[in-house]
Amino acid sequence: MLEVTESLDGGFPDAVTHAQTVFRSVMDAMARPGSIGVVDVTVAPPAPLGIAAGALLLTLCDHDTPIWVTPVLAKSALSGWIGFHTGASLTSTKTDAKFAFVEAGAPVPSLTQFALGTQEYPDRSTTLVVEVPSLEGGKPLQLSGPGIRDTAVIAPKGLPETFLRQWADNGALFPRGVDMVLTAGRRFIALPRTTKIREMEA
Repeated sequence: MLEVTESLDGGFPDAVTHAQTVFRSVMDAMARPGSIGVVDVTVAPPAPLGIAAGALLLTLCDHDTPIWVTPVLAKSALSGWIGFHTGASLTSTKTDAKFAFVEAGAPVPSLTQFALGTQEYPDRSTTLVVEVPSLEGGKPLQLSGPGIRDTAVIAPKGLPETFLRQWADNGALFPRGVDMVLTAGRRFIALPRTTKIREMEA
């Protein structure tokens, strides 16, 4: 009974207005990589998915967007919550996923395991929403590229050790490649595939 309640509760109180609000925040964050977006609407996804990740899921996913989630999320009340609030279906095949969600502390699969799009249709790729323990306090990373004046600096905690190499390989595939959103609590940072990321020099 509890799981059923979790599946029904926790969506946007005003689905249309709140989704529009979050969508504008996401588009602004994508246009300005490295800037921090904030989810300031009420949403309560089933644990262990966080608030920002849940808000992005409700905003970006519908019955036409297959979703991949980690094994832990798949076993939680999240699958029912997704079905009830968005009509989206879960897929166990990463290359079929339009969006992928990884909770904080879970291993992040290799980026190449997901859909990378094609030269003709680069938008047919996966967007990864990866929760991290914090968007601050980690190793400083320098961002450059479209939407960034000179450079920007982020310091998320909990990224895989291989992240910088994987991201460089992802960027080399342009216009193909995945996009990524890092979330923590109510906050998020968008990392489009066009963003170059390197470790800050000491």
